Amino acid sequence: MQIENKKERLQKVLAKAGMASRRKAEKFIEDGIITVNGVVVTELGTKVNPDKDSIRVNGKLITHIEPKVYIMLNKPKGYITTLNDPQKRPIVTDLIKDIKQRVFPVGRLDYDTEGILLLSNDGDLAHKLLHPSSKVLKTYLLETCGMLSPSEIRKLKSGIELSDGLTAPAQLNLIKRTKGKSRWEISIYEGRKRQVKRMFEGIGHSIYGLKRVRFGPLGLGGLKPGKYRFLTDREIRGLKNLTGFR
Repeated sequence: MQIENKKERLQKVLAKAGMASRRKAEKFIEDGIITVNGVVVTELGTKVNPDKDSIRVNGKLITHIEPKVYIMLNKPKGYITTLNDPQKRPIVTDLIKDIKQRVFPVGRLDYDTEGILLLSNDGDLAHKLLHPSSKVLKTYLLETCGMLSPSEIRKLKSGIELSDGLTAPAQLNLIKRTKGKSRWEISIYEGRKRQVKRMFEGIGHSIYGLKRVRFGPLGLGGLKPGKYRFLTDREIRGLKNLTGFR
């Protein structure tokens, strides 16, 4: 299992532990009520390793900082990505059985959509990955009946007007054309509900066989449906570099 293990700013560690907001944590440091390995720390730039260092606030030891976990799941059809479902349908976290940390999906995949899904307990990075300003591409494969016209392709590439506004431009490539249907690869960086399906519906085409094959720089490789693996340190660094996350 790959768990990120590196030093972080002390005020960030205190905030993650639920001791205080970052701003209030900075005040704690300036007031001299924080010790690291028995030494009073008053420098705001101090970095610590929460997995190794003994950190105390007014003498109280911080012990409940969970290490960050980053998982790639090949989500099969028939699972939802919300963690509570009144209909009692299977939830993606049902497939993650042997880790102690509570993880949550980074974004969503529809019940009948399969493919790459990231799960983590790193809320800061998840927010960065999903925010449209980061422009992290998610790539899907799909099939539709017939062939898209040049004007329909231009609409997808320039943006489709949906009920919740104009979509950002998509990247679109024809993968294969056979009698009566065509197979496409589409990449978008927004994450609206049912967005790919709604974009194609907006040009008068229904789709089937929707599968997400890439999330940013990450691909499924040989990961089988229903299986998962932990991201490598290199992959984690790649995601953080992609979003400018520190």
